[in-house]
Amino acid sequence: MADDRLIVALDVPNAIAGLDLAQKLGDSVSFYKIGLGMLTGGGLALANELKQEHGKRIFLDMKLFDIGATVEAAVRGLAQFDLDFLTVHGDPHVVRAAKEGAADSNMKILAVTILTSLDRADLDASLIQPGDIPDLVQTRAARAFEAAADGVIASPQEARLIRALPAANGRLIVTPGVRPAGADLGDQKRVATPASAIADGADHIVVGRPVWTAADPRQAADTILAEMASPQARSPNR
Repeated sequence: MADDRLIVALDVPNAIAGLDLAQKLGDSVSFYKIGLGMLTGGGLALANELKQEHGKRIFLDMKLFDIGATVEAAVRGLAQFDLDFLTVHGDPHVVRAAKEGAADSNMKILAVTILTSLDRADLDASLIQPGDIPDLVQTRAARAFEAAADGVIASPQEARLIRALPAANGRLIVTPGVRPAGADLGDQKRVATPASAIADGADHIVVGRPVWTAADPRQAADTILAEMASPQARSPNR
């Protein structure tokens, strides 16, 4: 059985390309992320096909943000697709509304802390309060947990801080910004290797480009899975 701690991001142009990649990966990968970029390219149809016809787990990465009533309605609509994870921004009112919308389903609501493509200069440009990013991420995670989030999205560099929170017990930490050693960082700024992310307390890692740009995507995924299974990936926190 595939190790579902690895979530492969299907950040490809459309559902046809996404299904082709999933077929190349075969039974090596059991969990896929479908993001906003594929929404107009058949993303929901792909999510349903992978879930219902191929038995895959699905993480819908929408990063919803709006007034509470709108978020609740959107999440209630998405919950009918029998998805596993859905992201919303980590503001407490958004998390609470999302949990209401997901109340009659098994879909987990994951709160985004601070995007892994951002650094302190980006936060300054957006008028985000001063402070070190790890401290801000930990604070946002704590507030999301207080609002009943099932888990959080954070860079692997902050996973250990979040896992140390008492409220993190039994909650999920999902880390994008994971790159195998030697891989191109792309637009990610706060990164770590698969083994270190797991060792620092992540439940799932999200990897996209290093898999779907590889000459042999399945071999690339298998290499990541082997690293996750190595002794270096054992978490001292759990």
